[in-house]
Amino acid sequence: MPPIINKPKESFQDLAQRFPENPLLLPRDLQPSAAGLHIISLLNPGAFRYEGKTCLLVRVAEGVTQKEGVLFFPALNATGNAEIIEVPLNDPDLIATDARVINYKGLDYLTTISHLRLLASEDGVYFEEQENYPALFGNGYLERFGVEDCRVSQIDDTYYLTYTAVSDSGVGVGMKTTRDWQHFESYGMILPPHNKDCAIFEEKVGGKYYCLHRPSSKEIGGNYIWLAESPDGLHWGNHQCLIKTRPGLWDSARVGAGAAPIRTERGWLEIYHGANAEHQYCLGAFLMDIDDPSKVISRTTQPIMVPAEAYELSGFFGYVVFTNGHVVDGDRLTVYYGAADEFVCGAYFSISEILTKLL
Repeated sequence: MPPIINKPKESFQDLAQRFPENPLLLPRDLQPSAAGLHIISLLNPGAFRYEGKTCLLVRVAEGVTQKEGVLFFPALNATGNAEIIEVPLNDPDLIATDARVINYKGLDYLTTISHLRLLASEDGVYFEEQENYPALFGNGYLERFGVEDCRVSQIDDTYYLTYTAVSDSGVGVGMKTTRDWQHFESYGMILPPHNKDCAIFEEKVGGKYYCLHRPSSKEIGGNYIWLAESPDGLHWGNHQCLIKTRPGLWDSARVGAGAAPIRTERGWLEIYHGANAEHQYCLGAFLMDIDDPSKVISRTTQPIMVPAEAYELSGFFGYVVFTNGHVVDGDRLTVYYGAADEFVCGAYFSISEILTKLL
């Protein structure tokens, strides 16, 4: 693997104070959702506070035990239940060179199917599944391959859940809201394919809702972070491109928003992920104007966190740190992140220290 950082080591400082208890959650810590499935990965949790506890909405990726000579992969049928698709490995219409995505008869399928589960903690370190709170599964044809990477934003007493909705029709952004985590209002797909990484600001700016999102194009443009505004938190427009990839740097191939931007005295601070052509994922930061988020004030040149520990370098898909969930306590930012596309981990940051790295 080529190095992630292409400048002298002394110019880079990893700012993350990783939890000594990492990984906090492993696939074996939870039970599969149905017979015939097993949990392959726990990934990229949304994070929030509820009833005095730190909560994670964890993405649970499940697959099917494979047998020699045959490839099995799951998908949701019209009733919302998982069905197992079986294909011989020697089928000429099968392309299975990626651990995450396969192509069969010209159509893409995921090797796993994901849903979301709520876990809570008294101390922010040791998490347990909340049995009285429902898991969230894909629903309808636009979520046939599951729901992924949910970001949770709280505005007043309402929690906004923006997640990646995956199907053979494409990858878009779905949204639900809840006040009690028992009852949910579903709004379907609010940003159509190809789009993901949607993080809603946790307060209005100038009377408007704002969100970051990541549309993508295979033909022209790239995987960039965009800004959108809304009068009601549902209908989004006035889209503007904010953050682009940077050739030759750690975020040269794609960038995407993390969790909701953080209000600071200097502006809206956003922790984002970036990846290079070798699919190595790091974390960086940028700052937006407090009164006009379409104005980017500054951005880190080097990442603030790089895959370094064994649980970040080796897993279902190695060399990955990826976050879409954090909680804020004064200057301390607790980031919950997915490591190597398999484990849930935690790290502390100082917000003021991150701000010193913005250029």
